[in-house]
Amino acid sequence: MDKNFIQRSVSGLIYVLVIAICTTPLGEYLFSSFLPEVKQQYLFYGLITFFLVVGLYECIKIMKFDNSIYKWLVFPIAAFIYYKFSKRFFYHGFFFDYNFSEMLSLALIPIAAITLFKYSRELYFENGKLIFTVVYLALPFGFALGLPKFSTLDPSKPFTLEVFMLFVLIWSSDTFAYLTGKFFGKHKMAPRISPKKTWEGFAGGVVLTLVLGFFVEQYFPELRGNWMIVGFLVSVFAPLGDLVESQLKRSFAVKDSGNIIPGHGGILDRLDSFIICAPVIYLYFILEKLV
Repeated sequence: MDKNFIQRSVSGLIYVLVIAICTTPLGEYLFSSFLPEVKQQYLFYGLITFFLVVGLYECIKIMKFDNSIYKWLVFPIAAFIYYKFSKRFFYHGFFFDYNFSEMLSLALIPIAAITLFKYSRELYFENGKLIFTVVYLALPFGFALGLPKFSTLDPSKPFTLEVFMLFVLIWSSDTFAYLTGKFFGKHKMAPRISPKKTWEGFAGGVVLTLVLGFFVEQYFPELRGNWMIVGFLVSVFAPLGDLVESQLKRSFAVKDSGNIIPGHGGILDRLDSFIICAPVIYLYFILEKLV
């Protein structure tokens, strides 16, 4: 058996297991016998924080920051923004505050993506690199903190599975799109950025992820929102997240964001879809609440 296949399988399994432990009640259950003070929300917060820190480091390497003040400002600014989200969601439970600052933060993410695709030369300047890195990572991971329902003050309110199910839908969308594209793909979606993506694969990913979303909706009624809609949004925006990261690496002539996950690359290589999907689903939850 191919050694690389075994490596990819083992590291992929560990990656999935870590996410399951940190985003479902499994984590608190496993720690309950020897560290009962460890709550599920602590594991979740630690996971997202770890993703942010490693993602920032990888983005600094990809964009080849000079050893200037802008490079050293990335972590403090990102930490401050992330702290503001932490204070809102982690310490005060889940809520949506429909205000200008939140809408502005959500709007900055597509603006960063458009800049990457249409005005990538702006990202060759150190201040452009700084702004892009913070917007691309600190904001999405900050919004991800608000997806599950939990309360640090009321132990009777359980940690819910929105983030884990989001990962499941993203993984499924990628798999469905890959398999459909492999067998039926003829028309390239973005040949210069991601040559393997096809419109047939995209369509297959949408249809089959909708089906999976239907089953999630049926069997997990406690989750917020309609998960057929979530499935549709994931199937549309997950490929976009992959294209954004692919364009970022292409713009700076980098193959992989890192090698922290053997055989799979870096954190950004694994979380490119999640980075775009998390704020999109957060926005959907806002609109669903308003309606």
